[in-house]
Amino acid sequence: MNKVVIVTGASRGIGRNIAYNLAIDGYTVIANYNKSEEEIMKLKNELMGKNINIDIYKADVSKSREARNLINYAIERYNKIDVLINNAGIAEEKLFTDVTDDDFDIMLKNNLYSVFYLTQEAVKFMLKEKNGLIINISSIYALSGGSCEVPYSMAKAGVDGLTKSLAKELGPSNIRVNSVAPGAIDTDMNSNLTEEDWNEVKKETPLGKIGRPIDITRCVKWLIEDEFTTGQVISPNGGIVI
Repeated sequence: MNKVVIVTGASRGIGRNIAYNLAIDGYTVIANYNKSEEEIMKLKNELMGKNINIDIYKADVSKSREARNLINYAIERYNKIDVLINNAGIAEEKLFTDVTDDDFDIMLKNNLYSVFYLTQEAVKFMLKEKNGLIINISSIYALSGGSCEVPYSMAKAGVDGLTKSLAKELGPSNIRVNSVAPGAIDTDMNSNLTEEDWNEVKKETPLGKIGRPIDITRCVKWLIEDEFTTGQVISPNGGIVI
């Protein structure tokens, strides 16, 4: 049977590109979404047009019960989980002094707690199998920090901390855990950036260009194929952070 891969936040951006390309490559993909039903159906229909099926599952993975249900669904339907890709997340630009308790809570729940909930449930199964792979989509801001994005940067740094700690704990069970920390990628999440903003980013980037979702997907695909990498934070960022 093909590898079973869960991709959270798969309705758009990086998650969509990962889910699409893994399905094209023959993986059994469970594409998770929460609110963007129209977008996830576009993905499913596009793949159906190529005679490729993709499984979709609605869940707010910032809630432990719904995260657990997603993992249980995969196990009940396919009897295994080979790869969990924790991609779901949100971002918001706001001055640190303007961040409310609710802002902070929502940011941590969506970007950090969700990773904890899903990973903990998936690992319970992977430990029995003595095999598995967890890929956390982090951010360059976990490495460099982001002005006016303190809660987001904190949450993503927490994801990388989870990655490193869990890789040590699970290595003896043949379970690998890695983070991919994208730099500036042209996605909906960055739709607030103006052309002037993008030009400034290009000037600061040694490669002189903006990343695309496929650049992150290629890194993810390599990690799936690899067998000797764990506990690493890999940052496809054009050299803006070295």
